Amino acid sequence: MESFTLDTGATAWILVSAALVLLMTPGLSLFYGGMVRARTVLNMMLMSFGAMAVVAIAWVLGGYSIAFGSDIGGLFGNPLEFLGLSGTDEQSILAGSGVPFLVAAGFQMTFAIISTALISGAIADRVKFGTWMVFALVWVLVVYAPLAHMVWGGGLLGADGIFASIAEPVDFAGGTVVHINAGMAGLVLAIVVGARKGFGKEPMKPHNLPLVMLGAALLWFGWFGFNAGSAGTPDGTAGLAWVNTTVATAGAMLGWALIEKIRDRHVTSLGMASGVVAGLVAITPAAAALNPVTSIVLGLVAGIACALAVGLKYRFGIDDSLDVVGVHLVGGLVGTVLIGVLASDGGLIFGGGVSLLLVQILVAASALVFSGVLTLVIALALKYTMGWRISEADEAAGIDITHHAESGYDLGSSLITRRDRIAPAPAAPAAPTGSAPTPSTTEDPQPATAGDAR
Repeated sequence: MESFTLDTGATAWILVSAALVLLMTPGLSLFYGGMVRARTVLNMMLMSFGAMAVVAIAWVLGGYSIAFGSDIGGLFGNPLEFLGLSGTDEQSILAGSGVPFLVAAGFQMTFAIISTALISGAIADRVKFGTWMVFALVWVLVVYAPLAHMVWGGGLLGADGIFASIAEPVDFAGGTVVHINAGMAGLVLAIVVGARKGFGKEPMKPHNLPLVMLGAALLWFGWFGFNAGSAGTPDGTAGLAWVNTTVATAGAMLGWALIEKIRDRHVTSLGMASGVVAGLVAITPAAAALNPVTSIVLGLVAGIACALAVGLKYRFGIDDSLDVVGVHLVGGLVGTVLIGVLASDGGLIFGGGVSLLLVQILVAASALVFSGVLTLVIALALKYTMGWRISEADEAAGIDITHHAESGYDLGSSLITRRDRIAPAPAAPAAPTGSAPTPSTTEDPQPATAGDAR
């Protein structure tokens, strides 16, 4: 084992990048929170914050070891090797960049957190919070961490894995580990849990589009830590990833807007915000493999594909509430597979042949099967033990009030409190007989009525 030499610049870069990626999960809570109805906004946001809590602890107590410990059969790492994050700096996965063990492990923790939180959008408005918390804990240990090991930790789907003899697979920052994984898990949960009451029959429009736009902006901002940070050090690769992340996202917004204009005759804020996420998802695995021009092409394709895909849930009757499947699964597949076409080194259009394209398809398919099967086992186990669904009455009344005893917009109480503070006007003196009544100078306020924010 070589001696470790600290690089303060690279360490600072990864610390900042980790903070940016961690910010993505509160950003996701705003994005998802604005997309649901007003009576479920707090529960939706709590699912993201809950994932932050359980995944962070799980990562310290075994998740990191499963992902990056010594290889066991190409499927997962030794779960006891780094128990409690007890590794040395020489064992850091970014030791070559001079980044200490704990800093690199913390950076990867933020990836596990956002990946788990992404799934919650597929089952909005209708699941028990306790069941979700248990699912998040089990899923990150049983599904996320092993897949991270297979792709990044020296396992079956990595540079020395089962497909390496064809071509070296490319997943720079998580097309398979994060987006295909979370998107497939969302699809499985949406099927197992079942549709919301009134799905396909009642309007379920976003209640706060400015909140959605703010969340999308925070996700875009945090994604620079996600992609540029994955370079491991602030160098030219990080710069390429930063630029590609920006222009691919811009292309996806335009692609989504084009579909909306052709199909619906108008461009929407929800569509543009969704285009932001679609572009970010697609460029994640390809951020260092493409050039800026091909990144724009990838973004356009992803924006168009995801905009078309989100409507399929109505055709198939699968209530993927906030389009986790349509954006993350489809966007992750587009980004992962098109590396084989657009990559500057080995891409089909640059004379690399079909080898890389074939490997990218095989890796994507492997991630789909792995995530789908294991998530199904976990989901069914929880369905028949803890149960997933809240009651229909609680769902109709709103999960915020019935399960969390609070409301995101308590407008009625605030108006009533304000009225109670207004002193009553003094009684006017009796007017002499035959004279006109004396007008009151203070109007008695009318009873306040809170509007239904739904």
